[in-house]
Amino acid sequence: MASALSQEEDNYVRVSLLLTGISPRAARVLFDHEFAPSCLDASLKKEYNKLRELQKKKIINQSQWNLLFPRFPDVPDSKTFDITLIMILLRNLTKLTPPHGGYDRLPSSNETTPTSDLARIKYYRNFLAHLDEGKVDNTTFTTAWDNVTEVSLFEIIYDTK
Repeated sequence: MASALSQEEDNYVRVSLLLTGISPRAARVLFDHEFAPSCLDASLKKEYNKLRELQKKKIINQSQWNLLFPRFPDVPDSKTFDITLIMILLRNLTKLTPPHGGYDRLPSSNETTPTSDLARIKYYRNFLAHLDEGKVDNTTFTTAWDNVTEVSLFEIIYDTK
């Protein structure tokens, strides 16, 4: 018989689902705003040389490359991109202003730009990925949950404004 999850394990599961299930949809809304789905193929082809450089630097791996440039007759579709690829493309192919501390640090709560939202999502995904155990204490859970669910991108997907 399976035992019930502890509160810390439940916190981990909830934050994990938020970051892997809902957050990528929020990031995709911004991506699709920057790269119209109907023009995505042409937009990527236009940036081919820059993308090839990112691949040479091992910023884009082969499986990501295959999503960007699938075999004919397929065309790229942002619905197949994970949040890592979305962030790479937004950071390297747009003129979006990065958060004050960059994308690799947790932005302050008064930064409410779409790019600071992406940095928050990235920060907490990395936090979860580096936990030794699948547990998150209540204080960390509340902070992470509030930081991630209050991002402006969620207002777009759920039309809460």
